[in-house]
Amino acid sequence: MSDSEDEAPDKQLKLIVMGDGASGKTSLCMRYSQEQFSKDYGQTVGLDFYLKRINLQGNTNVALQVWDIGGQTLGGTMLDNYIFGAHGVLLVYDVTSFSSFENLEDWFNAVKKVCGSGPMPHMALIGNKSDLEHLRTIKQDKHQKFAQDHNMSNYYVSAKTGESVSQVLSLQVALCFQKIAADILQVKLSKPEVDQHQRVVKAEIIDYNNSYGSTTRKSPARQQAKSSLCNIT
Repeated sequence: MSDSEDEAPDKQLKLIVMGDGASGKTSLCMRYSQEQFSKDYGQTVGLDFYLKRINLQGNTNVALQVWDIGGQTLGGTMLDNYIFGAHGVLLVYDVTSFSSFENLEDWFNAVKKVCGSGPMPHMALIGNKSDLEHLRTIKQDKHQKFAQDHNMSNYYVSAKTGESVSQVLSLQVALCFQKIAADILQVKLSKPEVDQHQRVVKAEIIDYNNSYGSTTRKSPARQQAKSSLCNIT
């Protein structure tokens, strides 16, 4: 990013990524901010914070503050503080886990409670692990209905591949975040901005445990790769 004096100042957006543990929230954040995926699953305790700067059409410079909220925080004393002041909330579930989808209502109500009678932040429904189409337990019509009933934008992504999967009309993770930021700021994405993220790949049958991890202990490699602040320009 240029440091020239005439550059428009950054717009700051706070995005909260919420949902059940093991739904892939941290993998989603790391795919977006660091363009990497770890097979070792480690539960986020409390929250982790990431920062990414993007440029939208019209030379709109945006600093996205991405808050990765641990799944165990639902009902906790700090959750209200995490949600407060959010411009956007990404409710993430695992398309292979019925319980992670079923619990979305509780996560949504937690946001609603903080907002009270005031305006809600932009709400986005994210179906993660779309590369595991053969293990899907949540039909697409259920996904769509939940989004419509709660006035949410909705997406399918794969934090593992970072790519789009033609069978479920999945978006690249980067485009998903970019579209959410654009919707919040009411900025229309240009066709080149959309096209550069729409590479289609084939979904494959893969080993679920080896791909997304089955252990709840953080490996030293993962602890080193994930920092409390990831500043990507």
